[in-house]
Amino acid sequence: MKVYTTDKIRNVVLLGHGSAGKTTLSEAMCYLAGVTSRLGSITDGNTVSDFDKIEQKRGISLNTSLLPIEWNDYKINILDTPGYFDFIGEVEQAISVADAAIIVISGKDGLQVGAEKAWDICEKYNLPRMIFVTDMDIDTASYRDVIDKLTEKYGKRIAPFNLPIRENEKLVGYVNVIQEKGFRYEGKDAVPCDVPDYNVEYMNQYRDTLMEAVAETSEEFMDRYFSGDTFSEAEIRAAVRNNILDGSIVPVEMGSGIECKGVYTLLDDIVKYLPSAESRKMNGINLKTNEIFEADFDFAKPKTAFIFKTIVDPYIGRYSLIKVRSGVLKTDDLVYNSRTTEEAKIGKIYTMMGNKATEVPELHAGDLGALAKFGNAMTGDTLSTKANPVQYAPMDISTPYTYIRYRAKNKDEIDKVQQALTKIMAEDPTFKALNDSENHQTLLYGMGDLQLDVVKDRLKEEYKVEIETEKPKVAFRETIKKNSDVEYKYKKQTGGHGQYGHVKMKFGPSGNMQEPYEFSEEVVGGSVPKNYFPAVEKGVAESVDRGPLAAYPVVGVKAVLYDGSYHPVDSSEMAFKTAARQAFKKGFMEAGPVLMEPIVSLHVTVPDAYTGDVMGDLNKRRGRVLGMTPLQGGKQTVDADVPQMELFDYCTVLRSMTGGRGDYTYEFSRYEQAPADIQNAEVEARASKVAEGYAEG
Repeated sequence: MKVYTTDKIRNVVLLGHGSAGKTTLSEAMCYLAGVTSRLGSITDGNTVSDFDKIEQKRGISLNTSLLPIEWNDYKINILDTPGYFDFIGEVEQAISVADAAIIVISGKDGLQVGAEKAWDICEKYNLPRMIFVTDMDIDTASYRDVIDKLTEKYGKRIAPFNLPIRENEKLVGYVNVIQEKGFRYEGKDAVPCDVPDYNVEYMNQYRDTLMEAVAETSEEFMDRYFSGDTFSEAEIRAAVRNNILDGSIVPVEMGSGIECKGVYTLLDDIVKYLPSAESRKMNGINLKTNEIFEADFDFAKPKTAFIFKTIVDPYIGRYSLIKVRSGVLKTDDLVYNSRTTEEAKIGKIYTMMGNKATEVPELHAGDLGALAKFGNAMTGDTLSTKANPVQYAPMDISTPYTYIRYRAKNKDEIDKVQQALTKIMAEDPTFKALNDSENHQTLLYGMGDLQLDVVKDRLKEEYKVEIETEKPKVAFRETIKKNSDVEYKYKKQTGGHGQYGHVKMKFGPSGNMQEPYEFSEEVVGGSVPKNYFPAVEKGVAESVDRGPLAAYPVVGVKAVLYDGSYHPVDSSEMAFKTAARQAFKKGFMEAGPVLMEPIVSLHVTVPDAYTGDVMGDLNKRRGRVLGMTPLQGGKQTVDADVPQMELFDYCTVLRSMTGGRGDYTYEFSRYEQAPADIQNAEVEARASKVAEGYAEG
């Protein structure tokens, strides 16, 4: 592939609902551009973008694939993204480097929630967009229904550029709304034909809407429009392009990815109407001067690049996918990583076609490419020069809230599992593997159950290790509500020196739930020598790690050593530490022990129609609804305090309840006393583990 300048590059992300036809459309684009000699099929598992074995096995996209194609002396970098919500991190990485979007909608399935979410993402990032209605080779597909639903939801911004021509239940051509002409498909070509009578009314209707939008671009056009003047095709196309760039018009086109119909026109219109990177602003911070660095994809400025995605594949190796944000990046350039503060020489520069790397000598500002095995570089890193060190803002990546407990199936493979998980985390910023040392468990965090299930598959298929998963332990805490006064004498005679430690201690609530314990001594008369005080405190400190009630960490306990006795020969630090541990256990259980459960502040954003269902479900989860905040677009945010243990399956339930339209976030708020039934269940579970010999103490 040859080198392209910034103005000749289009970076386009394909968005839409899962199974709407994004990968099939990208396959048709590659075929028409001559990248492939035949159309790949998702069913056959031989598409360019879904190269991962797990993707082929499941028949869905799990990763964003970069597909650069050449079209009419332009380079179009296609970013084919997953449509399933669990893989939103892949979408967010692609969005961060895209300059425009194609929202793919199935004419058979109609406007689905994935397309609505894609629209919202484009609105959030001010991304120019087009809509492509695919599956038009299927007789039950309804283009008009899709247009009506889009217009109802998004108003006059929706501008159909073409209409399908059907004969004998087949897609045989299209009507060009701007030209007011019909075209019939003949192989890869489209030859002029008459506009069918059944299309004339809709063609006129869509054209009138388009002309209104064109007229609103200037006062001169508005005057001409009201005087009955007509616009030339060149004027229409110029005005439409400006409207697409500012988002006031969203063109709609249609076709079939499987039959490659309408795709030729779409590729032409990507070049004609969608922007190159140089039309978009991009600022970073110059770390040397602390001033704003206006990169703006200007090839004449110092070179900078941003790593938007990492590929770590056992078969093809490690690649850092980059977007050049200023200057020209060349082979053997010396670049500076602002995170690691290291300089490194670029080896070869590549363009990626799915999982196939092709070497290129340089990449101009605005272009996408890849660096192989590039030092310690990570997703989100900025590459610049030491003379002009630049840092760009991190990507806006969703926070994972779904989690599950895991362990290596084979204990001998614990290290291998951890190494594999580290590589997967390098690829997907929404996936986390964490060690919860307080509760003696390891956790996987993701955007949903499907993502975590795919991680299990990847470990088995790609890294040849297996894990077992189960419901995670909740981070309960134990504390006391009353006071107690206990003594414990540890006495052991084994011949020779024995062990003797005797303590009298008081226990009660400290009032500080942020700390495990407070220790003090009130010993008078030397009944316990001062040199044993640290041993007594150590006994208390060891006791609070696993509480006597249900083996959870202890908080908010005050321990006072006020009396005891010692033996001049047999007493030792070990004896007093042991006595303190036993006194703690006894005193804790006599002081009204209670289990404290974590409460989170939950924020659920849903369309107005679902607020009642959401609040009803939260009540079932022992949640307390605190209020609602109205948002633009007919949505509400429901705020509630909910016990964390009640949110284990919330992601799946909320999606089912709202048709995928609900989102939520939460953060830890505080601890509250758990209800008696939950405390009893945890205590019984603890007792059964002790009986089986699994628990300590």
